[in-house]
Amino acid sequence: MSTATSAPTGISDRVELAIGGMTCASCAARVEKKLNRMDGVEATVNFATEKARVDFGPGVSVADLIATVERTGYTAELPAPPPAPSTPATATTAAPATQGGDPQRDRLLLSAVLTLPVILLSMVPALQFTNWQWLAFALTGPVVAYGGRPFHQAAWTNLRHGAATMDTLVSLGTLAAFGWSTWALFLGEAGHPGMKHEFTLSIARGAAGSALYLETAAAVTTLILLGRWLEARSKRRAGAALHALLDLGAKDVTVLREGRELRLPVAELTVGTRFVVRPGEKIATDGVVVEGTSAVDASMLTGESVPIEVAVGGRVTGATVNAGGRLVVEARRIGADTQLARMAELVEQAQNGKAAAQRLADKISAVFVPVVILIALGTLGGWLLATGSATEAFTAAVAVLIIACPCALGLATPTALLVGTGRGAQLGILIKGPEVLETTRRVDTIVLDKTGTVTTGAMALTEVHTADGVSREQALRLAGALEHASEHPIARAIAAAAAAELGPLPAVDGFENLPGRGVQGVVDGHAVLAGRQSLLADWAQPLTPELAAAKAAAEASGRSAIAVGWDGAARAVLVVCDTVKPTSAAAVRELRELGLRPVLLTGDHAAVAQAVAAEVGIEPADVIAEVLPEDKVAVVKRLQGEGHSVAMVGDGVNDAAALAQADLGLAMGTGTDAAIEAGDLTLVRGDLRVAADAIRLSRRTLGTIKGNLFWAFAYNVAALPLAAAGLLNPVVAGATMAFSSVFVVSNSLRLRRFGA
Repeated sequence: MSTATSAPTGISDRVELAIGGMTCASCAARVEKKLNRMDGVEATVNFATEKARVDFGPGVSVADLIATVERTGYTAELPAPPPAPSTPATATTAAPATQGGDPQRDRLLLSAVLTLPVILLSMVPALQFTNWQWLAFALTGPVVAYGGRPFHQAAWTNLRHGAATMDTLVSLGTLAAFGWSTWALFLGEAGHPGMKHEFTLSIARGAAGSALYLETAAAVTTLILLGRWLEARSKRRAGAALHALLDLGAKDVTVLREGRELRLPVAELTVGTRFVVRPGEKIATDGVVVEGTSAVDASMLTGESVPIEVAVGGRVTGATVNAGGRLVVEARRIGADTQLARMAELVEQAQNGKAAAQRLADKISAVFVPVVILIALGTLGGWLLATGSATEAFTAAVAVLIIACPCALGLATPTALLVGTGRGAQLGILIKGPEVLETTRRVDTIVLDKTGTVTTGAMALTEVHTADGVSREQALRLAGALEHASEHPIARAIAAAAAAELGPLPAVDGFENLPGRGVQGVVDGHAVLAGRQSLLADWAQPLTPELAAAKAAAEASGRSAIAVGWDGAARAVLVVCDTVKPTSAAAVRELRELGLRPVLLTGDHAAVAQAVAAEVGIEPADVIAEVLPEDKVAVVKRLQGEGHSVAMVGDGVNDAAALAQADLGLAMGTGTDAAIEAGDLTLVRGDLRVAADAIRLSRRTLGTIKGNLFWAFAYNVAALPLAAAGLLNPVVAGATMAFSSVFVVSNSLRLRRFGA
């Protein structure tokens, strides 16, 4: 993982550049190498995000950096800053992904449609009618020229800068196959009517002038296009976490001007403006309450399961939800200064700091590609010197290029990924791309967010304590009926539990909400109070010692305790808290079996966190509580600094930056869009046991990809000496390449049985 830290000595400035034209990890390495050769420059280029983070000192300008990148053969520019969370323009930031179609997909589809008949005509003699070869030639031309254009352009760019990548081998192989076929059709014997084309395992070099390799040129181009399109589709989602964060903010706000309420876009808010927030509405921006009291649901930002009571003078945060009464708030921070904007910046920094996982094919190609080219040239020269026959020399050289042409490499990652992700979707697991998989094998520590991940994330009634002579049913019936008239989240939890246990609840007369204290009303002729202990004390209804002890014990463990009294005396204490999911303990056991150390991380009280940890089987020393969103990122960084490879499981906006910072981010699909988009894996079902399944499936898929890559190279490399020795004509080379592709696909299909 390459994470930029503080600028080193001598560095005075930092800039991020958007790099264009990179097609593989070796391209990013070349750009990085060129930038780092500049005096006073230290750069890290991330292929996944297509950005370069550059630290540079005096005497170096941004223009110098851009010029260096352009001389390397790529483009560079300063990326456009993201819109502020308060602006309503977030819809346009994602638009480029959908507007104007997908040229890469269109190129792939056209190539696939043209390639299929070429393969059938070339490999099935029964379909070869008179002059079929000319139709195959006409169909292959657009595939090689239009479909393969990105590879040819990249190969030409690399050639001009003295480098070779996988694009070079793809371009050389397809052009050689198509060029030889063109020569055979127009100048050789392949263009004669009635010509038949068959695969043979004979090592005889035969009539080179009648051999066609059109299916090789078309198939290689199309299969490599498929791999590139799958990769690009995954990369296009890289910035979606930021968009999800920005979309959380309110779009409109009701401001107070000269005593009148006026609805305006949030972008028009200024510091000092007073605005109204009604129950159920999002708070438009960070501010201070100047009128009213309420409960604010801040779980999406803080992870705190219990709503926060606010009154005049209390601070509120933009994008949180007013769950209670009417508030008037004075704006204190807007735009990029808000907590939401700072969290968005954290996500962006964490994403940009994550090193791109180089695909194994690109790593090997750094050596494999130039070696193959040298072997092909050596074969050509050696045969010319030995036999003087240009036809035989060219036949052997083309066989070398074709046998080494990475057809199976183009399938190795995409097919395993398609089958693995398809099986994952059936199991409630979404894997975002091949770069995610390499991390799963190294992970040794898994950080679990508490609220919404280990627990349900919703308030629920857990305990009912009653005074002597009072039944549970009576306490639930009266308190539930009274709380049913309230909109407070705690009240809703009590009312829901009472209705589920007792059925329909009686009506309430004279209901009154006492902001910040509780509620009162008449139920079945009983004057009922429910809320804080002080509310009952005001009505001379002190808690009995037993009820007071139950309340103190609940609050000591971080749970909410509601005192209930009627007919002049305190009668019950109801305890409400976030509850542990039934499957969480089993999930923790499975994670341990995978060799992972579980760590509980939460913004909740330490007592609550320790109680949850004890229930699910996490060691007390592995509990980190009462942390702010930025602290979660710091915890992940600290664990990484200690040498651990860290996975993070979370579901809230407060987890998004930590998910992006972690080596492996697992987002609960029942959580927020920001968390889901920041994660590398999404657990659709919201069941923590799926996290263990996700890691197992990811490791299995990665193992399949590595096996595919090994065999893709093994088939080709083993045949290279035969091709160079003239014992393998290009037709047999094409057959061997096709067989390696069939093997790779078959190996990938075994993933369909995962978890069965």
